[in-house]
Amino acid sequence: MNPLLLRLLASAFLCFASVHAAEPSAPLQLLDLDAWIEKGDWAIAGEVQGSTQEKKWKSVSPGAGILYNGAEGKTINLVSKGSHGDAEIEVEFMIPKSSNSGLYLMGRYEIQILDSYGKADDAITVHDCGAIYERWDESKPEGSKGYEGTPPSTNASSAPGTWQTYKILFRAPRFDTGGGKTENARFIRVEHNGVVVHEDVEVTGPTRGGMEGIETASGPIIVQGDHGPVAFRKLFVRQVKLP
Repeated sequence: MNPLLLRLLASAFLCFASVHAAEPSAPLQLLDLDAWIEKGDWAIAGEVQGSTQEKKWKSVSPGAGILYNGAEGKTINLVSKGSHGDAEIEVEFMIPKSSNSGLYLMGRYEIQILDSYGKADDAITVHDCGAIYERWDESKPEGSKGYEGTPPSTNASSAPGTWQTYKILFRAPRFDTGGGKTENARFIRVEHNGVVVHEDVEVTGPTRGGMEGIETASGPIIVQGDHGPVAFRKLFVRQVKLP
């Protein structure tokens, strides 16, 4: 992508109103259970505390405002009723020690959620928190099935049990009138806890665990719910129109 365009898009990320479409679609507000097709054991709480020592919740208090994946932290993946293309996504999430989840944009391109606290930058991989997860090909030899993926430029993870943030500016893949893909999806900018960890990263296809089938111009948000406890107190998708 042209460097000048990249700088303009990054500036737009810091000033959301400047990139809104003239008549944007309604934002996806995803903390409500009614926003999802199936709920499984996902539930709403007023307060959730993740253990700093074990892969479990320390406590859960009744109330409203926090979406979490049940007492055991192992349930179905959430699939949103609403879809998005180009979008700004704001997330506040929390996991206990050693837990694991992920956020799939358009149902196909994953930003990893993992307890990577304290890991050295030179040891960070495509499996760590803030990574754009790897792609997967079962036809390849053992040890080579995973490919591509982009680790974060630095490890911005905070300690397990603390609330963390993502701010993402995402550009959907482009298609011609016949449905052929003309441009790959791009993560224009990703901030993890206020630190820029990705700029203009191209994703050539769906990452591992994403929706099956061909890529499309829009798709749902999917939240991984079966790898360990995870909670959200912000999960907001604002559709935009990028060049």
